[in-house]
Amino acid sequence: MDRYPDIRDLQLLLALAHHKHFTQAASDCGISQPAFSARIRALEKELGVPIVSRGNKFLGFTKDGELVLKWAREMLVSAEGLRQDIEVSKGTLSGVLALGVVPTALPYAASIAARLRLSYGQLMIQIQALTSSQIVRGISDFSLNAGITYKDENELGLLRFEPIYDEHYVLLSPTRLAPRNEGAATWTEAAALPLCLLSRDMRFRRIVDDVFQRVGVTPEPVMETNAFTAALAQVNNGSAATIAPQELGDSLFLDENSISLSLIDPVIQNTIGLATPDQETSLPAIAALRGALGLV
Repeated sequence: MDRYPDIRDLQLLLALAHHKHFTQAASDCGISQPAFSARIRALEKELGVPIVSRGNKFLGFTKDGELVLKWAREMLVSAEGLRQDIEVSKGTLSGVLALGVVPTALPYAASIAARLRLSYGQLMIQIQALTSSQIVRGISDFSLNAGITYKDENELGLLRFEPIYDEHYVLLSPTRLAPRNEGAATWTEAAALPLCLLSRDMRFRRIVDDVFQRVGVTPEPVMETNAFTAALAQVNNGSAATIAPQELGDSLFLDENSISLSLIDPVIQNTIGLATPDQETSLPAIAALRGALGLV
């Protein structure tokens, strides 16, 4: 290889990974499709390996291409860190902070993003609703800068995890289905209701199922979804109840025909925190996020 790939080549590669389409990626990068394809082929020639599987259209990355893509992300993160550090030395901070968030923590993440922008108006925060495993994978392959997710040593691996708050749980129910109009409900009572629960690929659903198993009941959900907004719609239209973190339940709109009951017997809590790469140096934007979360 005569020279190292330049930053522009790596940016083109990431655009292709995002769009999975040569023409769309080229347009996003502001160059023609032939020029885009020529630069990718030149990069393949320099590295001595095929990066992209081609047919009549983009067919994905080769095994070597996936390796190149991983290093491209890491190198671009480092370059962005350098740029941000220089900006901070001048008293400003701009750029993009890509944040993966488990669905239960989305309202909290949105409030933190708003707080962050009060101090850093030029910093753009991208919030992606993802499963906990997708967040870990995204941080590990540098497609995400950080994540707000559950504490799980087995899943987090070598990532740094800093606790933020403890999640507690409530039953959100149409009044006509609720076991009572105020106070608390047991998990056994909740299991007897028609429930709309998050899909089984979500960590929150595994938490809920584990509790039901502990108390010896097996609910039969009438609906599953990967979005709490859909579950809330079932509550508001009176057709089903759902289980949600108290913090999320407090932020959701419930009409006069719906109620929230604390879940007891047992009372459960789980830790939500900030997951970041465990590195000696990190993006200034991550340091700013940690400050907004009160972790510094």
